[in-house]
Amino acid sequence: MKIREASINDAEEIAAVHVESWKTTYTGIIPESYLAALSVQSRAKNWVQVFENQRADEIVYIAEDLKGKMVGFAHGGHNRNEEYQYGGELYALYVLQEHQQLGIGKLLFNSMTRHLESNGCSSMMLWVLRDNPALAFYTRQGGRQIGQKNIVIGTNDLIEFAMGWNFAADTI
Repeated sequence: MKIREASINDAEEIAAVHVESWKTTYTGIIPESYLAALSVQSRAKNWVQVFENQRADEIVYIAEDLKGKMVGFAHGGHNRNEEYQYGGELYALYVLQEHQQLGIGKLLFNSMTRHLESNGCSSMMLWVLRDNPALAFYTRQGGRQIGQKNIVIGTNDLIEFAMGWNFAADTI
C-alpha cells in the first residue's frame, strides 16, 4: 500500500472513489435517489476546484494498492469551524468498501494527523454522520464526541457528530 500526496491530476480518480464510497457507506442512511444522482463527472469538477483553490495548510492524500489503483483518500487542513477550538480538521476520509478493514483508513488518518501537527495544529476535529459505520473507526482512533448538529441530505434529516482529538493528550 502506498500513501502519497494527491494532485489535480488525481481529481477524477478521487471523484470515483468518493462517489463509490458514498453509495456503499450511506445506503439506508441517505435517500437512494440522492445517491443514484451522484456522478463522477460532477464530483471531479468539485475536486478540480479544491485543487485550484487549495490553501497552503490543506492537503489531500491518496492510498494506492500495489497495482497503483486508488482505493482511498483523505482531505484536511485548518479547522473551518469557528465554534470549535481545534486547530485542524479532517474534511473527508473514504476507503472503497472492498479495501476496508485492512488498515488503509488508519494509514490515511495518521498521514493527516502528522501533516496537521507539522503545520502547527495540536488538535483536530471532523464531522461524521451518527449512522455512519465509520463512527466506530474514529472512536477507536481516540476521537471523542464534542458536539452535534442536524443536517439535511436529500430529504432526510440527519444528525452529524463533531469528533475531536488533542494530539498531545490522545494516543493516535
